[in-house]
Amino acid sequence: MSSKPPALTNYREAVEYMYSQLPMFQRVGPKAFKADLKNIEGLAENLHHPEKSFQSIHIAGTNGKGSVSHILAAVLQQAGYRTGLYTSPHYRDFRERIKIDGEMISEDFVIDFLNRTQSMTLEIQPSFFELGVAMAFDYFRDQKVDIAVIETGLGGRLDSTNIITPVLSVITNIGFDHTQFLGETLAEIAAEKAGIIKEKVPVVIGESQSETEGVFSEVAARKNSDLSFADKNIEVSMQTLNFTHSKAEIRVRGLETTRVLKVNLLGQYQAKNLTTSLQAIFELRKLGWKITDEHLSNGLENLRTLTGFMGRMQILHSSPMVLADSAHNREGMVLLRDELQNFTYNKLLVVLAIVSDKDPKGILGNLPPSAMYFFSKAQIPRGMEQEELREKATHYGLIGESYPTVMEAYQAALKKADKKDLILVCGSIFTVAEVI
Repeated sequence: MSSKPPALTNYREAVEYMYSQLPMFQRVGPKAFKADLKNIEGLAENLHHPEKSFQSIHIAGTNGKGSVSHILAAVLQQAGYRTGLYTSPHYRDFRERIKIDGEMISEDFVIDFLNRTQSMTLEIQPSFFELGVAMAFDYFRDQKVDIAVIETGLGGRLDSTNIITPVLSVITNIGFDHTQFLGETLAEIAAEKAGIIKEKVPVVIGESQSETEGVFSEVAARKNSDLSFADKNIEVSMQTLNFTHSKAEIRVRGLETTRVLKVNLLGQYQAKNLTTSLQAIFELRKLGWKITDEHLSNGLENLRTLTGFMGRMQILHSSPMVLADSAHNREGMVLLRDELQNFTYNKLLVVLAIVSDKDPKGILGNLPPSAMYFFSKAQIPRGMEQEELREKATHYGLIGESYPTVMEAYQAALKKADKKDLILVCGSIFTVAEVI
């Protein structure tokens, strides 16, 4: 990386440059993690602080932050605000991470940004994630968004997105994930996520948990931030209507009536994410954002169309039904396992690939032994070898064949499945991405 590479001329070159020049956590794992904000602060300074040019909402949490980010973006779009959305990782195309009103960042902007920043990239040597965050902030400034919904990548305190001062901070929940960086206890992990709480900026916590409540209360008090726990104010229950929508019954503390909304999401676990999102919307209204009940209902009903949301409880095929879900840690797998009870099928066939730096117990220990398994390896360096996965799975009573790629495993499952069977594709975002 000593001499400046030639200018990038097309999008394929641009993406290859990002992958080859910069360490990417999703692909290579822990060695891409940076334990400080020096690089992103250097990039922001070189770009004349784009993060200060737009309003934002900052979202952290172990599970559900992607769903909450998309829900809030959809509702804000319906309210007429030009809405940026930054999420990670992506499924098929890097540009999925950076959107405005549901439209991905243009290929031309990606190419131009990378060419403009080559010198500073050589000097600072940021990670893939750090450069992506800087690009998102530069794009949102360039496109003059009214507000941007920004999802953290990992943790909170040291996450590259944490150079923003948002109008609202949201922490969905706390579970055991990335413990090698965030801590071994729920309280330690909560302290890292609480790093997104800013001075006098209200904060919404999605789930009240006895181990973490004190951590959030202490940080919020120290930062003079109004603190609310969504699940203490709002109760939501979800019921599946069809392959695309659920019915949500919403009860708000202090109100007699129950509101019923149609939501473009599947999975009863989305009730938690809807609870968090509704509390966030109530807080935004208090801050003066003009969001009506009609904006809310339209945003929820048309969520996937408005934001391009994918990969969570997504039905890809019927007869046999193919369900893809990106659950990749213990909490996510428990929710997915419970969700399977709401489906009617003869046999369950599971296409499974996981990453090697996760504790496999949380995933494998929560999958049904009665299913037929098709083990494989996601096409990233972090992917666990299919034979190793098959061997580990036998300790949990999960039996099946192994295949070199996810697509080969998926094709084998399709061949074995009858029309009334259910094929579940799961284990990681990368597994789902290869089938989507």
